[in-house]
Amino acid sequence: MKWRSRGILLPGRHRALLTLVGISMLVLAWGAIDLQLTQQTFLQGHANARHVRVETIPARRGLITDRHGEPLAVSTEVYSVHAHPAALLGARGRWPELCALLGLSPEQLGALLEPRRKREFVWLKRRLEPQTAEAVLALGIPGIDIKPEVRRYYPTGEVTAQVLGITDIDDVGQEGLELALDPRLRGENGRMRVIKTRDGRVIDSIGSLAVPRPGQDIALSIDRRLQYVAYRELKSAVLAHRARGGMVVLMDAQSGEVLAMVSQPSFNPNNRSSLLGTRNVNRALLDVFEPGSTLKPFTVAAALDDGLFQPETVFDTHPGVFRIGRYNVKDIHNYGKLDVTGVIVKSSNIGTARIALALEPQRLWQYLHDLGFGEPTQSGFPGERSGFLASPTGWREFQQATISFGYGISVTGLQLAQAYTAFARDGTWVPATFERRHEPVSGSRAFSPRTAAAMRDMLEAVVMRGTAQLARAPGYRTGGKTGTVHKTEPGGGYAKGRYLSLFAGMAPMSAPRLVAVVVVDEPQGGEYYGGRVAAPVFSRLMTEALRLLDIPPDRLEGLAPPKLAGLSPELAAEAGWSVAQ
Repeated sequence: MKWRSRGILLPGRHRALLTLVGISMLVLAWGAIDLQLTQQTFLQGHANARHVRVETIPARRGLITDRHGEPLAVSTEVYSVHAHPAALLGARGRWPELCALLGLSPEQLGALLEPRRKREFVWLKRRLEPQTAEAVLALGIPGIDIKPEVRRYYPTGEVTAQVLGITDIDDVGQEGLELALDPRLRGENGRMRVIKTRDGRVIDSIGSLAVPRPGQDIALSIDRRLQYVAYRELKSAVLAHRARGGMVVLMDAQSGEVLAMVSQPSFNPNNRSSLLGTRNVNRALLDVFEPGSTLKPFTVAAALDDGLFQPETVFDTHPGVFRIGRYNVKDIHNYGKLDVTGVIVKSSNIGTARIALALEPQRLWQYLHDLGFGEPTQSGFPGERSGFLASPTGWREFQQATISFGYGISVTGLQLAQAYTAFARDGTWVPATFERRHEPVSGSRAFSPRTAAAMRDMLEAVVMRGTAQLARAPGYRTGGKTGTVHKTEPGGGYAKGRYLSLFAGMAPMSAPRLVAVVVVDEPQGGEYYGGRVAAPVFSRLMTEALRLLDIPPDRLEGLAPPKLAGLSPELAAEAGWSVAQ
């Protein structure tokens, strides 16, 4: 009976089992069809989201070169190491060898990865040399990969640091000309699709989306040779006089091109740890100061140009004190009677004040304004200061007098050099530029050619028999004006024993080609007059610059220095001259 019942029940169970298997196969078949036909796009998208990525191909940043094509800023290929945090956290046993190459401790690596364990990407080290990056990759540690990037390198180091500025870690301009020219230098990055493993490693490239477009190469007006000479001479003077710092601006007087611009202290842009405080500052454009006696030639030029005086007009500066209202204007000595040339040669405050007071305030202001004072230059340098030139409305006599000899007005080093080009260019000045100019510029009229010629004679006399005898350049006629300025206190008033030593001048005087401004900040050790501190820097700079530019000498007897009347052997030796006995 049992056997029969089993015989009866067995076929039913068999049919049920076969039915169940059949239904299962139909379900699986339908699922396969559904995956292939109706959900293919959805599933492919998820697969791509996990394995296909769009990578950036960095564009090469444009070169910055000097006027002769010598490189000043270049971009070199480097590699950055990144990781898939979860994968690398699972390979802790390999951390010591990885950390040794990256310069990290295991604790630092853990602190970097733990908070980011759910992410797919984290940078471990940026901008490594290719050989180091390849060594990291060769370890074969899960979750580790490298990515090509670019790093900015400055072959001239701190010699051009403040002018060029720097880029950030992503090669984007942050300061200086790197920032000013960034839209042209940067270029456009490319993009490409790549396949990655689950731990973030790139295993294949599957197509380019956009080809990188390199940035534009830009030639500056800077001459690398002259930049180095200016840097060397300024740094030497700052060290010799234990000064707080300084600046030098050297311009082509005819084109307005900045041939050299240096500041002290400086920094090495290739070493990020040296980016400290004021070392990054381009003092020739971002520092403002009262120009002192270097402004006197412009006051005199304004009066001559208006026909109020002639170079031979005599002023009585006796007894060395000139009272204006409640205030006194003083000279270092009682110079007695001086003609206009003598006022400049002796740097008489009293003579300059008397000349200035003969001008209407609006006229003096207009001349100074037309020379670019009180306005930023057109150099385009980021953060450039405009200086300060007060409106003439309400000027009192004493204020007009002090402005005439460089107090109560503030300028930048580039503004002052730019204004001096008016004397070199027969009364017109040209806006300064950091880029090469291939076409001549007309300039802006400030004085008549006759006035400019008269002022050049006076400036040359300052060097030959005045306060700037140490500004001579053997073989060349030079001219300029010294300045010694009391520094202001932050709360107002002037600081005792703190000075700026200045010299502004040009060469060769027969046909001026170069204009330079030298400023030394707070020289120590007893010497602080512009004629003793700044003028020798000008002398050495001009001597070398004129030679490098192959400008013919215009004082042939200067090649064998003549007897220099009134110049002591000590002063002559400091300038590099010998005095006939």
